[in-house]
Amino acid sequence: MDYLRDPKAIYARSFEIIRAEADLSRLPPAARDIAVRIIHSCGMTDIADDLRITPDFAETAQAALRAGKPIIVDSEMVRHGIIARQLPKGVEIICTLNDPRAREAGLANLTTRSAAAIALWMENLDGALAVIGNAPTALFALLEMIDAASPRPAVIAAFPVGFVGAVESKQELYSNPRGIPYATLLGRRGGSAMAAAVVNALAGENP
Repeated sequence: MDYLRDPKAIYARSFEIIRAEADLSRLPPAARDIAVRIIHSCGMTDIADDLRITPDFAETAQAALRAGKPIIVDSEMVRHGIIARQLPKGVEIICTLNDPRAREAGLANLTTRSAAAIALWMENLDGALAVIGNAPTALFALLEMIDAASPRPAVIAAFPVGFVGAVESKQELYSNPRGIPYATLLGRRGGSAMAAAVVNALAGENP
């Protein structure tokens, strides 16, 4: 079978197609490389219309990474999707989902383990990259915690996915970002691959 095999050529051609097919003009120039990576992770050029990335998101997030701030994620899938070798030395990826305290708090408070795990972000949240790629309840919990005067992350990358709460949680962030730079995809679509792609775009070479 005749098909393209060279990895570098595949990446280059993929990014060429994305830039040709996706209308990125409504996004801030500093956000377009991130948008290309997100589209590459899902194969859907039409999501460009629903992407919302603030002009200061990339610069603020990259400054936090250079300062050694952690990346806090809501799921193991996001953690494993981030290319750790591209991160600045000393940057830690933290996921509290499987901490036994999250399960206990979820059961006690009649909420999801994902939402309960957000409370465990508190000690690392100040100036961190908060990255959500799975649970809408995690995004709601993070915003509630910020409203209750918790430490504030440097940026929020919000890509929860699904049919219950995904639309509403991202709309809440978009409507009131609390003064925090953010990247999100409005609507039901999202997922761990997109969330990880944001971090990889920030830490890696631009397409």
